[in-house]
Amino acid sequence: MPEHYYVRPDPVIDPAQRIAHAEAFFSATGADLRHGGNRAFYRGGSSDHVQMPAFECFRSPEAYYATLAHELTHWTKHPKRLDREFGRKKWGDEGYAREELVAELGAAFLCADLDLTPEAGTDHAAYVQSWLKVLKEDKRAIFSAAAHAQKAADYLHSLQPQSETQTKQGVAA
Repeated sequence: MPEHYYVRPDPVIDPAQRIAHAEAFFSATGADLRHGGNRAFYRGGSSDHVQMPAFECFRSPEAYYATLAHELTHWTKHPKRLDREFGRKKWGDEGYAREELVAELGAAFLCADLDLTPEAGTDHAAYVQSWLKVLKEDKRAIFSAAAHAQKAADYLHSLQPQSETQTKQGVAA
């Protein structure tokens, strides 16, 4: 379709506000990152990609990277990576809630590792109810979710190139 039929949101932040070390980290994962549309999501299966709105559409650079960290945590669940499955049958069920809790914790861990301080997103309130249900029914759910989230963060860190110092010391990144 002609260009004028596509609705483009007005930029909220300047593309020059990208954070170099976060860009490098997420780029080094090798994930298929696609930009466009107004929703962020991970699409598994044969597509196996992360879809993100344009950087300029976010409230802040930190909000963009926190969302990307969340979606890349989902990306780690693919069978050829960490093969994480909670028995999700449909949107909003217990398996969905468990995976969302893992993704949110994973994003928090990654943001801390990258020294990013995002504010809570408006979409978090929608997830809280489903998380509370899971946490009330399973007292160990938070520990399980945190362990899965840490594995996801560790996996994403393992995809990073080794620094010269680490290489000289024989330490893996």
